[in-house]
Amino acid sequence: MTDSSLLSSELELQQQEELYQQLLLQTMGKLQAEAPESKVIRPQPGMCVKTFSEADKEKVFINICHSSSVPPPPELSREELTALLQSEDPSGYRVPMSLGEPHPEVDNNSQACTAYDVVVNQDFFHKCQKDPLFLQFLILVSAEGLENKYSLELSRDWKVLKNRKFLGSVSEQNIRTKSRPVIQELQTQNNSTCTAKRPDFTLFVEPRGGQMEYLTAEIKLPGVASSHALVLDVGEDQLVLSARPMLYHLDIFHPFLIDQEQSEAQFNKHTQILTVTMPVLSSA
Repeated sequence: MTDSSLLSSELELQQQEELYQQLLLQTMGKLQAEAPESKVIRPQPGMCVKTFSEADKEKVFINICHSSSVPPPPELSREELTALLQSEDPSGYRVPMSLGEPHPEVDNNSQACTAYDVVVNQDFFHKCQKDPLFLQFLILVSAEGLENKYSLELSRDWKVLKNRKFLGSVSEQNIRTKSRPVIQELQTQNNSTCTAKRPDFTLFVEPRGGQMEYLTAEIKLPGVASSHALVLDVGEDQLVLSARPMLYHLDIFHPFLIDQEQSEAQFNKHTQILTVTMPVLSSA
């Protein structure tokens, strides 16, 4: 005979799982609406880094600015930073920053160039100025952030300009005032550090021809048994996903403006694939 209570319990769990999937993004959207996470600021010039794009060898200047309105990153000692830089994936440590749009400028030789503005926390910037290792790390994460957002490939042969803190003119920026969820490092009993892997994923637009309406992300998450292990945040031009405990971490930018509140996510427990469907408002 079949135990009806077991069937009822299993059905209830399935319904809860489906409900969780439906609310995975909607809840985040409501929280963002109730507690705005951005405001307009005028950052302070910090330093100007000169490099060039690998594709066309064009000069690129990175204006690294600072503001007390940008959230600080998690505390990091010099020893931890050294270990992080030696790891295979130092992107697990996230530095909150605002990445401005590219703007055309002219260098000291009256040559055309491109400048990007990056804004980080004020205290973190001053900490990096006092330590060459932290300073190199700040430049590295700034360059990688621009590369990810704007599909660039920047030379690592960069130079910090001594007599210039900013190329162009300082403009206002709309920045996040709250940092995204940070993946915590877990220590095993033998004190080895667990690291999250970057999952395989595919991005494609729908319909395939004509005016695009949706950007869809298919993310493969082998080993994830339930959507309850997932934390997903969809921004206007960014997607951040983590799978607990320290199993996967994905943080990508894309060249589209997304309707965050109308985005949906579904996790297939059999294929272990998360599908995120995001309505496209316009190209960034």
